[in-house]
Amino acid sequence: MKFKIFFVLVTLSIVNGIAQHSPARDWNEEMLHAIRNDFARPTVHARNLFHSTILMYDAWAIFNPPASPVLLGNTFQGFSTSYNVLPSPTHPDEATKEVMSYALYRFIKHRFENSPGVEEIFTAIDALMIEYGYDPTITTMDYSDGSYAALGNYLAAKMIEFGFQDNSNEQNDYASQFYAPVNPPLILEEYEDNININPDHWQPLAFESYIDQSGNVIPGGIPNFLGPEWGEVSPFALQEEDLEILNNGSITSYIYNDPGAPPYIQDSAANGIEDPYKWNFSLVLSWSSHLDPALPTQIDISPATLGNFDSSLFPETFAEYKDFYDFTNGGATGNGHELNPATGLPYEPQLVKLSDYSRVLAEFWADGPDSETPPGHWFVILNYVSDHPLLEKKFAGEGPVLSDLEWDVKLYLTLGGAMHDAAVTTWGIKGYYDYTRPISTIRYMAAKGQSTDPALPNFDPHGLPLIDNLIEIIEPGDPLEFSDDEIHLGDLKVLAWKGPDYIEDPTTDIAGVDWILAKRWWPYQRGTFVTPPFAGYVSGHSTFSRAAAEVLTFATGDAFFPGGMGTFEIEQDTFLFFEKGPSEPFTLQWATYRDASDQTSLSRIWGGIHPPVDDVPGRKLGEQIGLDAYNLAVQYFNGEILGNEENGQLIELVLYPNPAKNTVQIAHPITLTVETIEVFDTASRKVKSLQNNTTAQPVLDVQTLENGLYIIKIQTSKGVVSKQLLVHR
Repeated sequence: MKFKIFFVLVTLSIVNGIAQHSPARDWNEEMLHAIRNDFARPTVHARNLFHSTILMYDAWAIFNPPASPVLLGNTFQGFSTSYNVLPSPTHPDEATKEVMSYALYRFIKHRFENSPGVEEIFTAIDALMIEYGYDPTITTMDYSDGSYAALGNYLAAKMIEFGFQDNSNEQNDYASQFYAPVNPPLILEEYEDNININPDHWQPLAFESYIDQSGNVIPGGIPNFLGPEWGEVSPFALQEEDLEILNNGSITSYIYNDPGAPPYIQDSAANGIEDPYKWNFSLVLSWSSHLDPALPTQIDISPATLGNFDSSLFPETFAEYKDFYDFTNGGATGNGHELNPATGLPYEPQLVKLSDYSRVLAEFWADGPDSETPPGHWFVILNYVSDHPLLEKKFAGEGPVLSDLEWDVKLYLTLGGAMHDAAVTTWGIKGYYDYTRPISTIRYMAAKGQSTDPALPNFDPHGLPLIDNLIEIIEPGDPLEFSDDEIHLGDLKVLAWKGPDYIEDPTTDIAGVDWILAKRWWPYQRGTFVTPPFAGYVSGHSTFSRAAAEVLTFATGDAFFPGGMGTFEIEQDTFLFFEKGPSEPFTLQWATYRDASDQTSLSRIWGGIHPPVDDVPGRKLGEQIGLDAYNLAVQYFNGEILGNEENGQLIELVLYPNPAKNTVQIAHPITLTVETIEVFDTASRKVKSLQNNTTAQPVLDVQTLENGLYIIKIQTSKGVVSKQLLVHR
């Protein structure tokens, strides 16, 4: 909630004091507003955001050669959309604004018609249309008379049609069709021993009252696994050669860039902490012991100390994992940054209580309540970056400064594609491996006993490892020996956050850290939420965040936030939602986008949501996803690709010679024909056109054109593509 409010305040200051936003930015804000008022579904909203960015981009691209639209007049993922090219408008930006507004208006009306916040969402978009001077009651899709409103309606209709066949099962509210959980639900309020489960698989949670991360009360009390078959949804830049179709005995899963199986629990011997499975979940317990403001430990949270990790050194082996993560003190390997590159000065240290820092991270990146979900958060961060007065809006840091509109549609498409591909990749893996969460595993192992020493009481190979001052056996005289009208002698206790049972009023109460029964451990979350309703491996936060960080790095041409640092002010005692805190004010700081991404990943461990093994594979996947989305988006921006209707792959039209003197040949695959060719100068004036009446590769005569750069817009049987041509004699 606080995350959203901060960036809204930044937005208002920019609007009132510096500059108005582009229509793309306005409609992105409406999308984020709609997501905050909908159910918390990161897969669904990554898709919603991506599809909305296609609409924004296409509304701009059709009037701005050489850009090639994704959907309109093209074939995307096997779905073809015809487009009868309209004449070049006198005012392209105004035409874009109108097409975009009607497209986004219709799209939001459709995608959020069953949202719990539908009234607020529709009131807001109606108000924006009226503010723009557009009539929302215009519903025609016949744009043959040149109506930009009708073209926007048509574009939205085609996107909606695309969504009905992209394997998301939108028609049935995105419900899973085949998945069934292996384990019975964990009834949280009853504190029963959680031993009758398969500890390698996800377990549903049963609530007296379940409230999702957007604050919606969900009937039934046992939320279903969200999106276990999402890997089959049509992606943006994911490659077919990286796809495997696998079956785990329950469902058929579409897996891109399979990271391999996570560690499973060992049951052959007393291996304790040397079992990678037990080490991972014990680390979650260790970091849970940090969440008490009464603890005096301080750390430097400035970029001078944190961040700047070389991703080529991500751990692979169990030994490398143990070196990468600090089991006892929290955090992970990082070199820090010697200097702020924008100022040339060292980053100033900032000493903060570890307990305040870890609690704030767990909530800051938790995406709820009132959340944009993880992909939406990164759009908020992008908007923050775009508003920064020190940012030069040069794509990839090169070339001319772009208009706000061009900057927004290009950055949004790139980020939207990356977020969508991150969801497709991550949830395909989640559904296939169906891996456990800490709430289930820790309670399971605790109920089993200890796995360190067969000579000690309560031994079981599936038990928790014993660790002094963290995981111990309850002995005679222990305060927990007789508690809750039960005898717990020989049971395990852990030094951890005490849980939501100790918080009645989150504005005044602090649960703190103490010795508690291990089988009653809680993650640092609301008691009405506890853990997201889907498998853990791999971490969606890690994948989303790393993909977004790569997009922002490449698209801005700079690894660093503008000015060398992004910041967020944390207020004392009022920021935390789960309990009162933090105990003192401070500032979250990130030198680079990747530093922010890495912090996001660690926050999920402190929050008790993921062990380390969920984190690193997600970061690796996100790194490649972000790069691939960026590279494909650039091809669209340059007009280099066109959809091939037969197999959904991307093909290229080539002009040669280029530069040209007298004639230019247009080379293309035999699967399409060129219908018309139009030549525009850099002022968007049409200077030449050609109707092609042959199936052969056409030749364009440019002898009458002066030396200079031209845009060639080519209408083909498969769609429209634009190319740059240099005439030079």
